[in-house]
Amino acid sequence: MTEPPRICDYGDSTYRQDFWEGQGRDYEDAVERRALRRLLPDSGHRLLEIGAGFGRLTHEYRMYQQVVLLDYSLEQLQYARRQFGDAGTLYVAADAYRMPFQPGAFDGAAMIRVIHHIEDVAAVMAQIREILSGGGKLILEYANKRNLKAMFRHALGRNGWNPYTLEPVEFVELNFNFHPDYIQAQVSQNGFSIRQTVPISWFRLALLKRCLPTGLLAGMDALLQRTAWRVSPSIFLDLQLAESAGGSLSSGLDNPLEIFKCPQSHTALQPEEDTLISETGVRWGIYDGVYDFRQPLNG
Repeated sequence: MTEPPRICDYGDSTYRQDFWEGQGRDYEDAVERRALRRLLPDSGHRLLEIGAGFGRLTHEYRMYQQVVLLDYSLEQLQYARRQFGDAGTLYVAADAYRMPFQPGAFDGAAMIRVIHHIEDVAAVMAQIREILSGGGKLILEYANKRNLKAMFRHALGRNGWNPYTLEPVEFVELNFNFHPDYIQAQVSQNGFSIRQTVPISWFRLALLKRCLPTGLLAGMDALLQRTAWRVSPSIFLDLQLAESAGGSLSSGLDNPLEIFKCPQSHTALQPEEDTLISETGVRWGIYDGVYDFRQPLNG
């Protein structure tokens, strides 16, 4: 029997404090926000952020009528809910390989700093294709295997892996870098076309970040983002799903539960006290306003 893909679970970790807050990553945060603002539409119906974590980028999606934050960590989502509340936002703890949404539930999706934790890219891309409506937008960021630093180190024989080969490289457990052509093949096979390529984080060097103001580095980065040169450490893609590939967008704004389906039985769900129950009797928990689809309550 084939083993299921491994899942990166931040659980109740201190990822927010240890990686972002006061950790010298203001530059990375700034350039990612700039790229997002370039690629997001002026308005939208419903967006799914896959791997939303503690909600670092949630404010950037305010042009959508409804935003659904999905992450495997219940604790990270509980923190996000305390920051943003429930107005126009849903919080869903789930496995990206088994997303609990009806086909065509979203006209937008974003996956930033997440795919580098994904062992089976094809499976997750197929899930995204299913939950997006035809013509829907996906903003995808990935860690670029073929970046300038990696190519330089390879030339000196100091890399340990080849940045020019197509297969992903797992440089530490559940952290992958991807060749641009590999990602392009994955998105194309799932019915997505690339509308725009935005390379970012050109100045991701500790010395530069210590010596130069964040605003200056981010401004210079913004200029290089317009080149579409695929040799930066991180790359954003503006992807559009073919009209024929996705389902029809459902409303669900008045009744958010309409967008859900049971990830086991694939049937609709109804609320019952602090749970959701499927037509086949599978129960899922709700904890502090977070819908938990990681494990059913009854098996």
